[in-house]
Amino acid sequence: MKRLRLISHALLAALVLAGCSSYRPAPDAFHEALNEPYRLGAGDRVRVTVFEQASLTNTYSVDQSGYLAFPLVGAVPARGHTAQQIEGTIATKLREGYLRDPDVSVEVDRYRPIFVMGEVGAAGQYSYVPGLTVQKAIAIAGGFSARANQGSVDITRDIDGKVITGRVHTTDPLLPGDTVYVRERLF
Repeated sequence: MKRLRLISHALLAALVLAGCSSYRPAPDAFHEALNEPYRLGAGDRVRVTVFEQASLTNTYSVDQSGYLAFPLVGAVPARGHTAQQIEGTIATKLREGYLRDPDVSVEVDRYRPIFVMGEVGAAGQYSYVPGLTVQKAIAIAGGFSARANQGSVDITRDIDGKVITGRVHTTDPLLPGDTVYVRERLF
């Protein structure tokens, strides 16, 4: 009986240590993405202004396939492009038979949402605002639950078309489209 208890304690210790070995700090790409120009994705909404063309000036959403449906020129690829790149694309397409010298401005009107899951008061989808940190997102989601690991969280982020998950501190900034997962503490 004593030997069985010793074996069970050793097995429990091995499981706890195995859980600790799955720790994955955020890769360098997580922090590098914060310094890159913002790239549009499905769910973003942009305000396109074509100066002196009120009928073309409007807000447009990036659809699930990554395109903006823009009058006269049709589908404009947007996923993975910056607002400045979209300006150039729309201006070029308008120059091809519609306007002589179009002056186009594109700015993000609404960012795609973030998702907060796990040990929080109200898991769900929330609006992204510039300057949002993990801690602020958790506060918006009702704060930590009583069982939450409050030291660090896992974030899943799309970086250059690759979905990457890494562990970060609660003071780290978020990007639009991020998924925050608050883990349960062991003890």
